[in-house]
Amino acid sequence: AEKRHIFIMVMIMKRGKNPSFFIAFSVGILLIFYNFKIEIPLQKKETIKGQTQLKFSFFDDSESVFLQEEEEKTEENEETKTEEKPAQEVSAKDVKGKVLKQYISPYSAKLSYDGVYLKNNTSLSIDIKSLLNSKLKFSLKKTSEPQVLILHTHATETYLDGDYEVYTKDYTSRTKNCEKNMVKIGEIVANELENAGIGVVHIKTLHDYPEYSGSYSRAAQTICDTIKKYPSIKIVLDLHRDALSSGNDKIKLVREINGKSAAQVMLVMGSQSGSVTNFPNWKENLKLAVRLQQVMEKNYPTLARPLTVSSNNYNESLTTGSLLIEFGTDANSLDEAKYSAELVGKSLAILLKDLGA
Repeated sequence: AEKRHIFIMVMIMKRGKNPSFFIAFSVGILLIFYNFKIEIPLQKKETIKGQTQLKFSFFDDSESVFLQEEEEKTEENEETKTEEKPAQEVSAKDVKGKVLKQYISPYSAKLSYDGVYLKNNTSLSIDIKSLLNSKLKFSLKKTSEPQVLILHTHATETYLDGDYEVYTKDYTSRTKNCEKNMVKIGEIVANELENAGIGVVHIKTLHDYPEYSGSYSRAAQTICDTIKKYPSIKIVLDLHRDALSSGNDKIKLVREINGKSAAQVMLVMGSQSGSVTNFPNWKENLKLAVRLQQVMEKNYPTLARPLTVSSNNYNESLTTGSLLIEFGTDANSLDEAKYSAELVGKSLAILLKDLGA
C-alpha cells in the first residue's frame, strides 16, 4: 500500500503546477490511511491450482495479483481426506515384538503358466497347462440347492484388531469370538457367493476348541455329515489363517488392491506323495485350485501368493472339489483379512458361474 501511495505522489508532482500544494495533499491522504487503518477493499478470492487470486478495486478492476501460497491443511477437500490409523497406546514394557510388513510375490514361483503361479513342495510332476485344459469330475447347476460348503478346521484363528507396528504380550492369536475369527471370514465369503445366487452351507463349529489336537478329524466328520445331508454340495472350502515370524517379530502379508490394504491369500493343496497314500484323486482338487488362482490373478493381481502343493491330505481327499485357503497371517489386521475374504468370494463367484452355477 505504501508503494502505491508513493506512486500517486510522484505522478501528482509531475503533473501538478504547484508541487508544494500537492505534496501537502498527498501527505494528508497517507495520514488518513494510517490513522483509520483503511484497507484496500477485496472484490474476490478464489483458488486456482494452489494459487490464491486476489482482485483489487482500488486501482483497476481488471488488475489481478497472484500470491503463491500452500493450501491450508485444515481446508483439505473432504473427498480426498484419508482416515488416520487407530492409535496404539502401549508402553515399552508391554511390547513383545514388531509387526513387519512384507509381500510374497507370486511371480517368484518357479512353476507358472497363464496367470497361475505354483510352488511345488513335492517330488511330483505338475503340468499347469494340462490341469487348466482338463475337465472337472463334477459339474455345477443353476439351482437353489447348496453347492458349496464352508467350514473351518481351525476356526479360532484370529488377527490383530488394527494396523499396528508392534504387538503386545497380551495379544492372543486365537479367540472364540466369531466376529473376530475365521468364522467371520467364512461369513463374508458365503455372502459374496449367495449374492451371486450360489447356495452355501456355512458350518460355524469351532473344531479346534476346546482341544487343538484332533481338529482335522472332527472337521472330516463335519464334511461327511454335511455332504450326506446335502448331496448337492460339490465344493468344500476350508478357510484358515497363516502365521509367519522372524524371531520375536511377526510378519504380515499385505497388498494394496484398488486402494485398500488386503491380506495376501494362499491356496494350499495336498497330494499323494511322501507319506500320504490315501489321496489318489489329488489332481482333481488341483484342477479347481489352478482355475481359482487364475481368476484371482486376473481380477486382483498379487492378491494371491504362489499356490502351494505339499505332501499332506488336509481332508481334501474327501471330495474332488476341495480347497484350503489361508487369509493373511496373525499379524494382519482383521479389516485386511475381511477385505481379502470379499475379494476371494467375488473371485469364487466368477469361477463357479463359469462352471455352470
